[in-house]
Amino acid sequence: EVKQEEAPEVDVWEILKNARPDEYEKIAFTYGITDLRGLLKRLKKTKKEEKKSEAFAKRLDPAYQADKGGKIRLIVEVADPNVELKWYKNGQEIRPTPKYIFEQKGTQRIMVINNCQMNDDAAYSVIAGDEKSTTELFVKELPVNIVKELEPVKTTVNERIELECDVSEEGAKVKWMKNGVEVPTGVRSRYRVKSEGTKHWLIIEDASKDDTGTYSLMATGGTTQAHVQVDLKPLKVLMDLQSVTVKLGQPLKLNCEIYPGNVPGRWYKNGQLVQPNDRINITHKGKNHCLETESSTIHDAGDYTFVPEGYTQTLSAKVHIIDPPRVHLEALNVQDNTVTIVAGNKLRLEIPISGEPVPRVVWMKGERVILDTGNRVRAENFADHTCLTIDTTEREDSGNYKIVLQNEAGEDTASVKVKVVDIPDPPEAPLVPNVGGDWCSMTWEPPRYDGGSPILGYFIERKKKQSSRWMRLNFDLCKDTFFEAKKMIEGVPYEARIFAVNAIGVSKPSEPSKPFIPLAVTSEPTTLVVDDVTDTTVTLKWRPPDTIGAAGLDGYQVEYCIEGTDEWIVANKELIDKTKYTITGLPVEAKIFVRVKAINAAGPSPPRTAQHSILVKEVIEPPKIRIPRHLKQTYVRKVGEMVNLVVPFVGKPRPKVTWLKEGEQIDQSISIRNSDCDSIMFIRKAERKHSGKYDLSVQVENHMDTAMVDIQIVDLPGPPQAVKIEEIWGNNVALDWSPPKDNGNAMITGYTIQKADKKTMEWYTCVEHYHRTCVTISDLVVGNEYFFRIYAENMVGLSESATATKDSALIVKECLTLKNPEYNDRDFTEAPSFTQPLVNTSAIAGYNATLNCSVRANPRITIIDDPRYRMFSNQGVCTLEIRKPSPFDGGVYTCKAVNDLGEAQVDCKLEVKGGFTFFELMKRGVPLHLIDKYMNESKSSEPEKMASD
Repeated sequence: EVKQEEAPEVDVWEILKNARPDEYEKIAFTYGITDLRGLLKRLKKTKKEEKKSEAFAKRLDPAYQADKGGKIRLIVEVADPNVELKWYKNGQEIRPTPKYIFEQKGTQRIMVINNCQMNDDAAYSVIAGDEKSTTELFVKELPVNIVKELEPVKTTVNERIELECDVSEEGAKVKWMKNGVEVPTGVRSRYRVKSEGTKHWLIIEDASKDDTGTYSLMATGGTTQAHVQVDLKPLKVLMDLQSVTVKLGQPLKLNCEIYPGNVPGRWYKNGQLVQPNDRINITHKGKNHCLETESSTIHDAGDYTFVPEGYTQTLSAKVHIIDPPRVHLEALNVQDNTVTIVAGNKLRLEIPISGEPVPRVVWMKGERVILDTGNRVRAENFADHTCLTIDTTEREDSGNYKIVLQNEAGEDTASVKVKVVDIPDPPEAPLVPNVGGDWCSMTWEPPRYDGGSPILGYFIERKKKQSSRWMRLNFDLCKDTFFEAKKMIEGVPYEARIFAVNAIGVSKPSEPSKPFIPLAVTSEPTTLVVDDVTDTTVTLKWRPPDTIGAAGLDGYQVEYCIEGTDEWIVANKELIDKTKYTITGLPVEAKIFVRVKAINAAGPSPPRTAQHSILVKEVIEPPKIRIPRHLKQTYVRKVGEMVNLVVPFVGKPRPKVTWLKEGEQIDQSISIRNSDCDSIMFIRKAERKHSGKYDLSVQVENHMDTAMVDIQIVDLPGPPQAVKIEEIWGNNVALDWSPPKDNGNAMITGYTIQKADKKTMEWYTCVEHYHRTCVTISDLVVGNEYFFRIYAENMVGLSESATATKDSALIVKECLTLKNPEYNDRDFTEAPSFTQPLVNTSAIAGYNATLNCSVRANPRITIIDDPRYRMFSNQGVCTLEIRKPSPFDGGVYTCKAVNDLGEAQVDCKLEVKGGFTFFELMKRGVPLHLIDKYMNESKSSEPEKMASD
């Protein structure tokens, strides 16, 4: 037995309570604590301060510790000796049993727990009335000590190893280690662990040399270890390897027997390790070791060695392979042993041969032996192959060649067929039966001689007739004797030729075909619509084809078919160039289908057919004048300019158009031209008399539409009237005049004033674009005498002539005396009157609103202020500001102005939006006390804030 010193009893609970958090793991490892996380959770609960108890004079300690198999007493003191206590474990009440014994000593109540086990590690509580005292019990498991240590073991392979050890406690958990690594004990492990009571075994049924090492058993109270040595058993050769001679292709087998039988080994050939594969099979059954192959080869010959694993002793033998001669024609990799060669090329056939000893080789063609001399056809022989060489092949070289091999082991023969082939003859010239816009189809006959090899296909080339560059049309062989060429240019002449291809190569080109020109019909016309329908006619419109091609477009052909028949009738006997046509002579109220074809030299295009049938009946459409935007306002032109007005309209049948000028017939100098869809007014040279309002009326039977066009013909204005000098003072002159008698049929936009010195009479502009009819000219030179003239101006320009002053103005230097004029005071008093009334206004609840109006009065009106409203007046503008209105501030507001001379008032309506009704607040889930507060304070508080609350 292993004696261990008794360690003093340690209270781990007290150590943990007094330790730092970083020392918890070290303490758990030292004292064998497995549930450290749960222990720390309980420790955290015990650190909470307990309230002072009325039922308990002394509570349970925060925690207790007991050894496994020991006894623990939980003691609590109560304030009332008669109170009834109940004990609980993990929330379940504890009843008195031999394990749990309840005692009472005065005010002390004791619960004794006998034979503590690991399942007693729990939370305990005692309840007295409404109060509860709790604690934690920790059961400490005693360390497992080594009672009997492991003993060393020395044995040989394939023997049974059993390591035994005793520990101090039954059912203890231990760990087996080998060389410091835990021993695997799974289902597939070689190691088996067994325990019974305090004894533990590690068993190895079939020991190997790898089991040598140091084995140890670890328990919580100690460790024991021992060394295990496994040696090999002595080798005995029961049957040695034997040298053999095997015919090529026959089975080869090498075997030997050794003891012990379970020792593996390795096979070597000529010093190289032999690995088993699909051909070589290596087996080990008991004492027998065997290497065998079902079909031997030349490479199997050599020195073989068998080496038992772990031993220095080896077994050796030799293998000899014999082989009769053989011709390996399969190495040619040709079908039916036939070699095809192009005439004129060099042929060299290398055929592998085998045989031991090296066989004699003879080549023959028919009965003639081919010698190895320097002729055009010769044979050459080597150790592992033979060669037939023909320097320049000819058609006569075709035939069967025989090979004969002979040696001491036997004889072998083979035949090779040589076929000399050439490129085919060129085909005949191709024929081109059909052509299109960018394509053509061609055919040809196969060549007369295929060169001794089947024709694989054809290459086709084409070129423009005027060009010398041929272009290949197909990169993949054409298997047929016809081909369709595409992507040609329409209207350009082409030629084509053909190449034949066999396995040897490409023939010479055929003769070119006869020239041909691709031409195509146009695409179908587009956008076919019905433009007009009468009782006997139908007018069609369409657009030209998208694709016309090189053949051009000769014209269009219109056809129609009466509904219920299949006959298409040609409407125009001759082709038409325009894209509009009227079909005439149709029966009234008949339904017809129409189509249009485009015609060129290649023929008619696919037809464009109307989608629906057409009813031959004129439909009345009320007239509607569509006045252009620029004619909706006054149309202004200068005298002499051209007037060309186009007024479009719609209506069927053709409307009746009438022009009137202010209710009367228009002047004969105005040309009017009417069509089915518009009316044109044309004036070659406009005159003033052409100005006025023109009424246009468009009438279809009882339906009428009217429009008015205002034309204004303007001209240069006449000169101003009565230009005179009003006053002269200092170096200033005041002028006055009257507007011109003729304003040119346009508003006068200004005047231009010029001055001229009497000495030079050169005119200079003083003022331009002046709008008033009086002006003061300043900065005149003292001592000079001036004349003045004035031009009138309108949108056309300045008047052709100017009106000058009759008198001149002399600027003299003199002393001036200021004479103050006398003025009479004017009475400005007036009663109040509103120049701008109040306007109905909408406001948002919670945002300031203002009402504005302007009043005129003298003396000024008085403004009265109010805390709820802010009122002020500036330059006659009166403003009322309502601070943060609510829905209750909506209504009619009145502004009243009063002074000593009278009074006036204006009204407006104010609507306040954005407030909330009682039902809206209820729907939004606002509490009733907030709704009541909102309804009472909505006139003086912020409604948006109340609503958000």
